[in-house]
Amino acid sequence: MRAWPALLLLALGLAGPAAADDGDRAAARAVIAKQEQALGRDDAQTAYEQAAPAIRALFPNADLFIGMVRNQYGPVYRHRSFVFGEARDTGADSVVQSVAIQDAYGVDWTAEYSLVRDADGQWRITGCRLIKAPGTSA
Repeated sequence: MRAWPALLLLALGLAGPAAADDGDRAAARAVIAKQEQALGRDDAQTAYEQAAPAIRALFPNADLFIGMVRNQYGPVYRHRSFVFGEARDTGADSVVQSVAIQDAYGVDWTAEYSLVRDADGQWRITGCRLIKAPGTSA
């Protein structure tokens, strides 16, 4: 009989850290939405504040950051539509969130945002990968 509690504890220990829950995923989406809305207003500081410290280290001020977004992430910077898709956990404190985007020219894209939870409990964007819809050309 004593083996069961030991096996249960062992199984719980092997399960690893808990995945992000629905509340975590909603909080991560809120960070992306806050940045997307800030970019739409050209509010460089608010958009910059949603980025993780590693991103802010690469772009040491908000103006450099928004310039990079304008030049390298046009569909994120200006778009016709921005619709959240599915999120997947990549760890207890990390999530990848898919967003369907139609850019200003009507071209469809998928943006895959990666986010982590900082030590202060806030979600921050660590990257964004843009994938053009199959069969489209720029």
